[in-house]
Amino acid sequence: MGMTALTRALLAAVIAVAAIDPARAQVAPPPNNPGPPIIVPPPVIIPPPTPPPFGSGSGTPGRPGPSHSDGGLYIVTAIIFAAVGWAIGTRIFGDSPPSAPPVFGPSDGGGTLPPPVTQVQAPPGGGGAGGGPGNGTSGGSTGPVSARFNLPRPGETQFVPNEVLAESSQDIESIARRHQMTCPETVQVRLTGTTLHRCIRLANQTPQDMIIALRQEARSGAPIDGAQVNHIYRGMEDPPAGGNAEQYAPEKLGAVEAHRLATGNGVIVAVIDSGVDQNHPDLAGAIADSYDAASAERPHPHGTGMAGAIASRGNVLGIAPGAELLTVRAFSANSGSAEGTTLNIIKGLDWAAEKGARVVNMSFAGPADPRLRDALTKAIAKGMVLIAAAGNAGPNSPPLYPAADPGVIAVTAVDASGVLFSGANRGKYIAVAAPGVDVLVPAPDASYQLTTGTSVAAAEVSGVVALLLERNPRLTAKDVRRILMRSAKHLGPRGSEREYGAGLVNALQAVTAARAAGM
Repeated sequence: MGMTALTRALLAAVIAVAAIDPARAQVAPPPNNPGPPIIVPPPVIIPPPTPPPFGSGSGTPGRPGPSHSDGGLYIVTAIIFAAVGWAIGTRIFGDSPPSAPPVFGPSDGGGTLPPPVTQVQAPPGGGGAGGGPGNGTSGGSTGPVSARFNLPRPGETQFVPNEVLAESSQDIESIARRHQMTCPETVQVRLTGTTLHRCIRLANQTPQDMIIALRQEARSGAPIDGAQVNHIYRGMEDPPAGGNAEQYAPEKLGAVEAHRLATGNGVIVAVIDSGVDQNHPDLAGAIADSYDAASAERPHPHGTGMAGAIASRGNVLGIAPGAELLTVRAFSANSGSAEGTTLNIIKGLDWAAEKGARVVNMSFAGPADPRLRDALTKAIAKGMVLIAAAGNAGPNSPPLYPAADPGVIAVTAVDASGVLFSGANRGKYIAVAAPGVDVLVPAPDASYQLTTGTSVAAAEVSGVVALLLERNPRLTAKDVRRILMRSAKHLGPRGSEREYGAGLVNALQAVTAARAAGM
């Protein structure tokens, strides 16, 4: 074999070795299996051989080409060098199993390495909302023990002054007694999978003292997952002002025209409120079932009015006269106005969910509440659409709840001319507006009343939602919010969303849009 053929064979061997697995010479050991660093020498560049003079060799005269013997030796030499190169590469760099997936580095563009797994251990005695066994608690949360022990915010006074709600799956009466409390009521909340105990003080301690005492018990390993005050919520209705008794709300909302397409037939709407007069002629056949979460009392104007604004079918025309109502008495009128507590509202929401409510009207407002927020989140996950009054605390009020919860549709009130109700809350959480000044609705004992506030506006929007869900039962809560806001009529000057939200609800356009949405 001549020098030219030998040079070609050496070059072929180098190329063959380099082609065996180019990735081996570039990929370091993976980070999760560190090894000794391997220093890869720079590649040796062999210049191409100088071609033989034109016409040399034993080929055809005047044409370059190797002889048959040189060509055979060239091939054999290339195969030997390739085999040796493969063996050296395998020995030095190792080999992955044939089925192992490639490992991509950060700059490869083909993926990233999975993040390292970090094991988090719960602190001893950690409590929280959870469903599994924990370290001495019934909740099994991995968060700090104080995460579910919620003291009222500074300056907050809207709570029952002698009660707290304790969260535990076990009987905690003996624990409560050690701190001069008793827990006469226990409620298993199916929506959230938790158990709440209403605990009352037996001494002169404050609710804050009671919560701190229960938190200390949890830190000592007691089966208590959390505690908070029992907040108070109030119906968002102002005293009657003696305005015009003409019924303008259905026409203002376009509900009369929308009834040609849907009346809310078969849609179950829960009304969590004060007592409703089930014998009112305008509500005949509208109430499918009722539940008393609070003490039984006479029917109240607020609850009767909200039920009528949604589904009245007599002298007053409701927005969804074909809807089926689930009335929940969660508010008491003993104080002169309709007031409800965290626990009673959660009880009512839990019952409504079990009864298959698709829409929940919450014409009340109050403080932010962790347990109520948990229940609202679970209700939305079950496909329920939640509507709430924005609040009547005026333009300087902080956001009120449950309307300010991100999953709830907050409704403000306007008058017959589309002017904002002066007592309405403002804020980015306002979604839409509806008539809420001097609105004619039923009242107990077969009578009627004029009502003003964001309460009745919310009830009207609950009726519109019932129309949408009859038209398209597959709509989600997000679908409903989007339809209501996109079809609303803009009110006020540019940039007035904090006052009016997206604007006045248009029932006809919303029902028309519902047919195609969510398909």
